[in-house]
Amino acid sequence: MGDIANSTVDFYPKNQRGEMNHAGGFGCTLQELRSLMELRGAEALQKIHDSYGDVNGLCRRLKTSPTEGLSGNPADLEKRKQIYGMNFIPPKKPKTFLQLVWEALQDVTLIILEIAAIISLGLSFYQPPGEESEACGNVSTGAEDEGEAEAGWIEGAAILLSVICVVLVTAFNDWSKEKQFRGLQSRIEQEQKFTVIRNGQVIQIPVAELIVGDIAQVKYGDLLPADGVLIQGNDLKIDESSLTGESDHVRKSLEKDPMLLSGTHVMEGSGRMVVTAVGVNSQTGIIFTLLGAGGEEEEKKDKKAKKQDGAVAMEMQPLKSAEGGEIEEREKKKTSVPKKEKSVLQGKLTKLAVQIGKAGLVMSAITVIILVLYFVIETFVIQGRAWIAECTPVYVQYFVKFFIIGVTVLVVAVPEGLPLAVTISLAYSVKKMMKDNNLVRHLDACETMGNATAICSDKTGTLTTNRMTVVQSYVGDVHYKEIPEANSINPKTMDLLINAIALNCAYTTKILPPEKEGGLPRQVGNKTECSLLGFLLDLKRDYQPVRDQIPEEKLYKVYTFNSVRKSMSTVIRLPDGGFRLYSKGASEIILKKCSSILNTTGEARSFRPRDREEMVKKVIEPMACDGLRTICIAYRDFSGIPEPEWDNENEIVGDLICITVVGIEDPVRPEVPEAIRKCQRAGITVRMVTGDNINTARAIAAKCGIIQPGEDFLCLEGKEFNRRIRNEKGEIEQERLDKIWPKLRVLARSSPTDKHTLVKGIIDSTIGEQRQVVAVTGDGTNDGPALKKADVGFAMGIAGTDVAKEASDIILTDDNFSSIVKAVMWGRNVYDSISKFLQFQLTVNVVAVIVAFTGACITQDSPLKAVQMLWVNLIMDTFASLALATEPPTESLLLRKPYGRNKPLISRTMMKNILGHASYQLTIIFTLLFVGEKFFDIDSGRNAPLHSPPSEHYTIIFNTFVLMQLFNEINARKIHGERNVFDGIFSNPIFCSIVLGTFGVQILIVQFGGKPFSCSPLNTEQWLWCLFVGIGELVWGQVIATIPTSRLKCLKEAGHGPGKDEITDEEMAEDEEEIDHAERELRRGQILWFRGLNRIQTQMEVVSTFKRSGSFQGAVRRRSSVLSQLHDVTNISTPTHVVLSAANAACAAGNPGSESLP
Repeated sequence: MGDIANSTVDFYPKNQRGEMNHAGGFGCTLQELRSLMELRGAEALQKIHDSYGDVNGLCRRLKTSPTEGLSGNPADLEKRKQIYGMNFIPPKKPKTFLQLVWEALQDVTLIILEIAAIISLGLSFYQPPGEESEACGNVSTGAEDEGEAEAGWIEGAAILLSVICVVLVTAFNDWSKEKQFRGLQSRIEQEQKFTVIRNGQVIQIPVAELIVGDIAQVKYGDLLPADGVLIQGNDLKIDESSLTGESDHVRKSLEKDPMLLSGTHVMEGSGRMVVTAVGVNSQTGIIFTLLGAGGEEEEKKDKKAKKQDGAVAMEMQPLKSAEGGEIEEREKKKTSVPKKEKSVLQGKLTKLAVQIGKAGLVMSAITVIILVLYFVIETFVIQGRAWIAECTPVYVQYFVKFFIIGVTVLVVAVPEGLPLAVTISLAYSVKKMMKDNNLVRHLDACETMGNATAICSDKTGTLTTNRMTVVQSYVGDVHYKEIPEANSINPKTMDLLINAIALNCAYTTKILPPEKEGGLPRQVGNKTECSLLGFLLDLKRDYQPVRDQIPEEKLYKVYTFNSVRKSMSTVIRLPDGGFRLYSKGASEIILKKCSSILNTTGEARSFRPRDREEMVKKVIEPMACDGLRTICIAYRDFSGIPEPEWDNENEIVGDLICITVVGIEDPVRPEVPEAIRKCQRAGITVRMVTGDNINTARAIAAKCGIIQPGEDFLCLEGKEFNRRIRNEKGEIEQERLDKIWPKLRVLARSSPTDKHTLVKGIIDSTIGEQRQVVAVTGDGTNDGPALKKADVGFAMGIAGTDVAKEASDIILTDDNFSSIVKAVMWGRNVYDSISKFLQFQLTVNVVAVIVAFTGACITQDSPLKAVQMLWVNLIMDTFASLALATEPPTESLLLRKPYGRNKPLISRTMMKNILGHASYQLTIIFTLLFVGEKFFDIDSGRNAPLHSPPSEHYTIIFNTFVLMQLFNEINARKIHGERNVFDGIFSNPIFCSIVLGTFGVQILIVQFGGKPFSCSPLNTEQWLWCLFVGIGELVWGQVIATIPTSRLKCLKEAGHGPGKDEITDEEMAEDEEEIDHAERELRRGQILWFRGLNRIQTQMEVVSTFKRSGSFQGAVRRRSSVLSQLHDVTNISTPTHVVLSAANAACAAGNPGSESLP
């Protein structure tokens, strides 16, 4: 895609570049059309009238037919592309590899290391005059020959080399992530198809192939891919907020405003338009081009926001809902401010990294100070030397060496592999989830899904197959349990039935012959309408002749289906000048409007409320209890004089004559009951939210296993739900909602607003100890707000509208509920992978920091040299994150409950493992450091002068250290205290190859690394001892596993999520930009007492702020944000650090920091 983006020739049509005003044989130039599309309403109508006469005149100029469309002749299509451009907006150029390298170099620790290395290099080339060297103390001994002294530059160079390695690895990771993201994006774009008419045939083509002059069919739920002018429309309403920011839906019609703009959403109705501008010349394209031009200055500000976002070539603004400014306001804030709220995992990680980083900084500072003081006291006090000018470079060289040791301690302490592990884990999961039919649009949705506690699912198409068929009907006073014989229905009734179905279903809905011999007929368009057309075919009748006789243009008026009407009506003109209205919709809604019903002879007889009640009891309820959806079809005649008041819809669609009631079956998908069972076992509550009748919904819910006999559950209708949750003033009360949602399993006859209310209510609820994490599925345009509000929104890839996909986080490419279960599995796996990596990384951190620190303090030299530390860093950061982050998920992940938002990343079991393994490794290393030379009978490496050759002693320490890490990496595969650490190890080839590869490289470093790695080759016996100690890690792992965690009360967990008392409202987060709540340290039990006092003292302020603050995030959080505000006001900060060090190992409780009182 990148190479296309560079050749703008393809998108900027020729005459725009040369501004040659010929229109290539067409009657409109590109400029004319562009300026036409900038007009709205009356101005646009005037312009069309003046320039072209009417829309048909415009079509003639563009050489296209309003009914037949373009001819589809390739030469003509190519010519149009040349003149008017292609429907493609070139994405922003991706960052080059070099830019990514530059970004990776911005890392603070790497910069410190580079500076240290450069100083070290510079000083190694400075040779102090020889005769002074005696006077400068024990800088070097006679043992060192000339060649060794000259090799001083190697250390500096080696540090630089390893920095380069780290940078390249990071940049390559970013680059491949960006590439993956672009691939994903282009896949989403290629999958987007649009319906056009070419050569009289209705076909679907990829959006990128739309060209000027195409006749496109627009329908409810579409995201318009190009600009156009309406030719014919039924009740068309458009949401233009993505371009204008106005949330009111704009009514489009030939008489008032026929201009349709790309990037806007069709909220109601249907119609046809002639495409007038595509790609960079469409309204969206023009905006994107401007953004591209202004993008360079923005880049600098955007860097932070971009990182999470990947390169999204065409992101429309979020969907705004007409239901309340509140959502909208928040969306606006979300779009303008980079997303403040981090995902749960990122929050915990940031916090942990900050804590560890602080601890590391303290340790490294102490290391440097101790080394410098020791050297100064030793040289100038004990030996009583004077500082001689000639000796300055020599002393500076010493200080630089100390500085480098300090920096290496810091480098090892800072877990910069964390972001890498998260990225690798997520990217790997996203790639694999594609195979499980989950197309992930936002990376963090992946991991949030692992924490999901509730899923609100649609019924149609997600739990059911979305292949609808009419199986029962009630015609002419007879209830047929299967399809009736055609001759058993009165011909008059039959004629009305055929017309009512053929004309009052969208003309885009059809039934096509099966693709394979013996297959099922293909259903195209709205599935409910398909079932009605299928009903006609089953009655051996055809709907096409009726449609040919009355084409769509001749329909007099159409009231299209929407979620408020829950019905659709079409008016046609009769030959005698009168009108007939056909109506179909939910049976209880249409039957209320019926005053007559056709009897056996096809005559209308009166239909009183009493008859209706009887019909509901005898026909509709039995159908619904079989899990059928009931649809009523009715009609009404009007006289032509005077013409009825069509805008008065309630009058028009009333006093109807009922023709039939049909029961439509939509079978449950065979794999759904099992998938729901898995969810329930995994601690996830599944709720069904549907627009269907409550009896139908209940029957399907029982078939799926959402409700089980003998359980205490609620099934409510939308009306009843609203009655129970609203107070006298009609406002929603969280307390009332909290009484309902825990038991609610089915919400029937629900509007999109109800769905949004339910999701918001569950998320804002504070009754459990954990905040609920809610996933929602949706396919309709009106599901947008709920999908946006949910923690994870799933849109349907097949049945979903563009609006729904736009608002979602994950797209289910097969529309199947069981794919959601896969997403849960992957989400939990991401979480576990990162915990595994943490367990491994922190063990290395603790050991390396303590070794470098104590070693430096006791022997004035870190046993692990800077370059060796960087190699260790590379193993444990980059390679370990690759190895542990790519473990495939297993079914056993679904056997436990969700972790929840405030479960710490490092559980007590993990803390036990970390400290246990660290103590083993430290014992071994210190034993080797202080008595190793006696044991192996070699020269001691302690207190070696500045440029002395590498010693076997220190090489053994380094080698043992690395081998212990390698075997501990196998231990780290299990984090819940399982015994068999080899379980399923061969199902992850990446892991095996990394462990073996690291081992191979380690052998090379030790045997042939020489001076740069400060290694001297070891013999076989020494190698065997190192290996023996390494394998001891596995045995020790078993010992640790036998100690019950419950006994170790003194162990602390670490890496909690932001606790309830630290969660601020998003609004507040924006006021206090500088305080990132993930960085506020958290303390638990000990300060509850203080907090209690605090609460009492601040109760009054809380009450007053309650009145002021908008109800957004639930009472407890609001109360806590007030507290934190008070703390900020009185400038009382309560930092509490978690320091992972020997102190913690000794389980010293210490004073964990107390919260002071305002």
